[in-house]
Amino acid sequence: MSNAAATIMELATLPMRRYAARRKSLAAAAPELRAPLLVVPPVPLNKATLSMVRFVTGVSALTVPAVRLLTGRDVASGPGISASRRRIDTAGVDVLVQEPTEHPAPRPGVLWLHGGGMVSGNALSEASLAGGLVTALGAVAVSPDYRLAPENPFPAGLDDCMATLQWMVKHCDELGIDPDRIAVCGGSAGGGLAAAVAQRAFDEGIPVSVQGLIYPMLDDRTTLHDNHHGKGELTWSAASNRWAWTAYLGHEPRLTDAPEYAAPARRSDLAGLPPTWIGVGDLDVFHDENVAYAEKLTAAGVPCKLVTVPGMYHGADGIARKASSMQNFYSSMVEFLRGHLDTRVQPPLSGPGHHI
Repeated sequence: MSNAAATIMELATLPMRRYAARRKSLAAAAPELRAPLLVVPPVPLNKATLSMVRFVTGVSALTVPAVRLLTGRDVASGPGISASRRRIDTAGVDVLVQEPTEHPAPRPGVLWLHGGGMVSGNALSEASLAGGLVTALGAVAVSPDYRLAPENPFPAGLDDCMATLQWMVKHCDELGIDPDRIAVCGGSAGGGLAAAVAQRAFDEGIPVSVQGLIYPMLDDRTTLHDNHHGKGELTWSAASNRWAWTAYLGHEPRLTDAPEYAAPARRSDLAGLPPTWIGVGDLDVFHDENVAYAEKLTAAGVPCKLVTVPGMYHGADGIARKASSMQNFYSSMVEFLRGHLDTRVQPPLSGPGHHI
């Protein structure tokens, strides 16, 4: 067989081989989490696709009621919630504030940090996620539009998140927040930033009561592994993860070091950090680093609840949100947060949302 014929045959069989590999990955997912969307391989995140990913994220934000915030300060973003756009002038950060209309101050506060691999997303794209905690906890949720990489690598995004936390504490009376009952939460990249905020807040003496980390992006060293044993094949891939970490750090990840707070999993002393809930699926590329971080927290004496879901891939709680396992996943976090925020508000029947 000539080289040309061999090449043609290789190209002809490539789609079939890719489909076969995709079927194997889909078979590993829990039956109730197998959505038609998963048949199509996800768009890889890289320099060429970043603009498209950001466009899609922006369009998704238009589907949530909170988009009406663009027209005014006090516009309802959901039943029992009022929302407004604010600006932290000292830091130049725009934030989305969602407040419960039926729960008097002082109330718990939630700093919600959106996902998007540190390179995409905004507060509006996850307004329903933050709003879900407003309803469940009777809390005020504040979500910043933190700066994104690669245009603004570390520590820009984290600095914006910290500025938002400091603003929440400083303006607690205006916001109706009890400064001694603040949670820091987020999913994926937002979960990684939440973990970094909790560490830095502890070091700077800013009280944080509890953190909720939904499959958080914690450890740049995960990108250095050659074999992920089938994890990250359905949604957020190892290749996308490596590109995102490179964009965030401003250089390729390396085993030797990373800046302090950039990769929360690298911190050696976790003693004194707030109680932590971590949830992740066993098909998620972040699974191993999440489990390792939970074990380190527990070893350091930090109350920590780790929830691992068999057959769950990254973002399954958004793609298959009605699945009973995903409702239980979300409810577990809500109950943990409630227990450490001392609120008696009843949770919703199910959790909203999609984390990128």
